[in-house]
Amino acid sequence: MNKTVTRGAALLALTSFLAACTPTPTPPTYTCPAGTTVTNIGAVQGAADASPLAGQVVTVRGVVTLDAQAGLSGFYLQDVAPDGKADTSDGIFVFTATTPRTVKAGEVVEVTGTVKEFSGLTEIDTVTTLTSCGTTNLPAPATVTLPAASATALEATEGMLVTIKQPLTVTDTFTLGRFGELGLSSGGRLFNPTNGQGGSAAENKLRTIRLDDLSSKQNPATVPYLTSADAQTATRRAGDTVSGLEGVLHYANGNYKIQPTKAPVFTASNPRTAAPKDVGGTIKVAGANVLNYFTTLGSAGRGASNATEFKRQKDKIVAELRALNADVITLMEVENNGETALNDLVAALNAASGRTEYASVQTGTVGTDAIRVAIIYRPDRVETIGAPQIDTASVYSRPPVAQIFRDRAGKGIFTVMANHFKSKGSCPTSGDTDQGQGCWNLLRVDQAKAVLAFADRLKLSDPDVLIMGDLNAYGEEDPIKTIEKAGFESLNKRIPAADRYSYQFNGEFGYLDHALSSSALAAQVSGITEWHINSDEPVFLDYNIEFKNHPECTSATCTTPDLYAPTPFRSSDHDPVLVGLNLKADGEPVLPLTVQVSGDASVTAGQAYALTYTTGGAPDSVSVTWGDGSSDTLNVAGGVATHTYAAAGTFTVTVTATRGATTTTTATKTVTVQSVVETGSVYFSEYVEGASNNKAIEIYNGKNVPIAAGTLTVNLYNNGSTTPNPSNVFTLAETIAPGATYVLVNPGAVAALKAYANAESTVTNFNGDDALELILNGQRVDVIGQIGFDPGTAWGTGMTSTLDKTLRRKATVTTGDTNGTDAFDPATEWDGFATDTFDGLGVR
Repeated sequence: MNKTVTRGAALLALTSFLAACTPTPTPPTYTCPAGTTVTNIGAVQGAADASPLAGQVVTVRGVVTLDAQAGLSGFYLQDVAPDGKADTSDGIFVFTATTPRTVKAGEVVEVTGTVKEFSGLTEIDTVTTLTSCGTTNLPAPATVTLPAASATALEATEGMLVTIKQPLTVTDTFTLGRFGELGLSSGGRLFNPTNGQGGSAAENKLRTIRLDDLSSKQNPATVPYLTSADAQTATRRAGDTVSGLEGVLHYANGNYKIQPTKAPVFTASNPRTAAPKDVGGTIKVAGANVLNYFTTLGSAGRGASNATEFKRQKDKIVAELRALNADVITLMEVENNGETALNDLVAALNAASGRTEYASVQTGTVGTDAIRVAIIYRPDRVETIGAPQIDTASVYSRPPVAQIFRDRAGKGIFTVMANHFKSKGSCPTSGDTDQGQGCWNLLRVDQAKAVLAFADRLKLSDPDVLIMGDLNAYGEEDPIKTIEKAGFESLNKRIPAADRYSYQFNGEFGYLDHALSSSALAAQVSGITEWHINSDEPVFLDYNIEFKNHPECTSATCTTPDLYAPTPFRSSDHDPVLVGLNLKADGEPVLPLTVQVSGDASVTAGQAYALTYTTGGAPDSVSVTWGDGSSDTLNVAGGVATHTYAAAGTFTVTVTATRGATTTTTATKTVTVQSVVETGSVYFSEYVEGASNNKAIEIYNGKNVPIAAGTLTVNLYNNGSTTPNPSNVFTLAETIAPGATYVLVNPGAVAALKAYANAESTVTNFNGDDALELILNGQRVDVIGQIGFDPGTAWGTGMTSTLDKTLRRKATVTTGDTNGTDAFDPATEWDGFATDTFDGLGVR
C-alpha cells in the first residue's frame, strides 16, 4: 500500500513538473486599423426585437463564426469585445448578397455597412468595406435551453454561436426535401392542443427550433440529415432525436434556426416498422385515407398528374393496404367517378396478391364532391348482408356509406360506416370561421349529429356499429365529443397518449382518423393501433415527381433527389387506423327497407338521364317519378333507370320502395335540365334539276339538335320575283334528326327519283332560273340562286349549272348562304354532276 502511495505521489509530481514546463497556448494575435470608430455589436442588436440603429451606417468588429455565403449569401460575426449584457446579442449576420467576401471562421474583421431589419433578422447590409485584422479563437458557444422563457428570449443570442445540449425530437419533416430543414422540439414531439395530450399553441412555440442546412435555396440536390441515401430506407422520421447541437442561431421565416457548425448526430428513436402493431381479434377493420386516388389524371391538382405518378401512387397504396392485412377497409379520398377509380384500386390489390382477395361495396357516385368514401372487403372472410346504405342528409358533400357484414367463421354481425367530414381549410370570411378548432367546426358538429342519426337507423338491424374515417377533427374537439356523448367509444383513446396521432400539420401531431364503436360493440374490440407510415415521414418521399431529379421533371427546379420506393411509407398524408374484433355469433339481422339513388346533377334536354338506384330490405315494389309528370315502375333489386326530359328546368326525382301494405321509404335526387346549346347549321346539300319533272332538293341538318315539325319552310322564287310563290311553299311536318338529310321530290318525278323522297312537294316546280330559300325558325339559313334576279336560263355554266344538272354541296361547306340577294355562282360551293344523277341523295 505504501508503494502505491509513493508511486502515485511521484506520478503527480512528474505531471506538475511537465505542466510547468509546457507554456499555456496564447490565442492568435490580430491587429485592426487604429482610429476606426467601432460600434459594439450588442449596441447594434439592442435589447429589443429590432435594432435601435436600423438605417444607420456602422462599423463593427468581430470574429467570423460561420461563413454561409454559399447558401445564405452572408456570414456571421461575433464581437471580440462583448458588452457583457445578457439581454443583447454579441453576434450578427453580415449580408453580402451577390458580392461574396473572402472570410473564414476564426478571422477577425472590421465591417462597415448599413444596419437593416430583414423579416425580423438584424443584419449588416450594403457592405462598403471589410478589413481583415488577423485570426483568433472562436468564442465558446452560449448554451440555449428549450423551452424558451418567452417568445423573444432567443433574441439575446441571435447571430451567436450556441449549443443546445439537451435532447431534441424531430417534430416537423414537412420542408426537409424542399428547404433542407427540420423542426425540432424539447420534451418530445409536439401535439395539437385540441388532441388531448395537453399544452397550448404558445407553449409549443416555445419548445420549438428549426435545424437548417446553411442554405435558403429550394430543392437541395442533397437532402440533409437522412438515415441513408438508399431509396428503400432513406428517411428522417418525426420522433427521431438529436443531442448536442452546435451552430449559429439564425432567424428567418418567422422561426429561430440553427445553422450547424458541427454535423448533428441523430438517433433513430422512432424507426419504421414493417407492419402495424398487433390488434388481435379474428376480424380486422382498417381505415385509410388514400390521398386523392384519381384515375382521371391531372384533375386540377388532385391525385397523380400523369401515368408515371399514378403508377408510383398505386404501388405505394397497394403496399400499404396489403400490409394492413385487414378484412374490411374503409377508404377516404377515392375519385368520385362511379366505380372506375375504386375498381382500379381493387384490381391492383388482387393483381398483387395473385388472387381475388378483395371486392368492393358498389355504390356508384356518392355525393357532390370530387372525392368520396368507399369500402372494400375480403369475400372469403366476411360476407355482405343487404345493400349498402348511404346517408343522404344535405349536411354532407361526402355522404357516409355503411355496410352490414357477417364474419363467415364466427357468424358475428357488424356494421361499418365510412366517413369523411368537412376539412378545416378553405375558410369562409364570416360565420363558421376558426374559433380554435379550425374552420367549419360548426358544420362538422352538424355532420356528427347526422352520423348519429344514421347510426341509430343502422342499429335497428344490428347494434354493433363501427364509425370509421377521416373526421377532420382532433380527439378533444366538439365533433368527437358529440359522438362520444351519444354513447360511442373513441377507440383511439385506448392507444397510449404518446402514440395517439395520425396526422401532422405545422409540426403538431394529432389524430383526424378515427374509430368509434357503439356501446354494444366496444366489448368485442380486441385492440386498435395507428400505423405511423405517413405522418412521421418526410413529404418528399411520396409518389410525386415535381421538384425531383426525375427524367419526367424537366424544369430547372427539379433538383431534389428522387428517393421514391414502392413501399407503404409516405403513401398518403394520413396514417391508417386498424381495429381488431372478436365478434359474438349473431342471428339474422332485421334489414330495414332502404332505397338509395345517385346520378349526375344535370343533363341536357333531349338527352337520356341515368339514375342509379339500390334497394335493401326486400321491397315488394319500386317506382320512380321524374318530376315532369312522368313515372316508371322499376326492378325491385335495383339498377339503372333512364329518362329523357323534353324541356329545361329543375326537377325532383323520387324513388319509392314499398314493402307490405304500410312500409315505404323514398330517396330523392334533384336534377337540373339544361337547355341545349345548339351548334352546327342547316342548309341545302343537294339540288336536282333533271329531265322533265325530275326535280329534287336535299336539306341537311348539321345541328346537334333535331329540327322540329313546323319550324322549317322552303320558298320558291320564280323568274326573278322578290316574293315567294304562295302556291309552292313547303312546311316541314315531321322531325329531322341531328346529322340527317331530308329529301323533297317533285310529284311528277320518275319512280327511281321518288324512291329517295322523304316527302313530295310542288316547291320543286323550279327551273334553272328560279331561286330557292330555306327558312328555319323564321330566319333565312340558305339560298340557291339570287332572289329578285332572273339569270335568263340558269346560274353557272358547264357542269356547275342550275339547268339540267345535279349540284352537290362541297364537303368543305358547313353553313348556308344567308344573303339571298348577292350574286350566285354555283361553282364556288357546289360540285356538278350529269343530268338525272340521283345516287347521292339521302347521304351528306
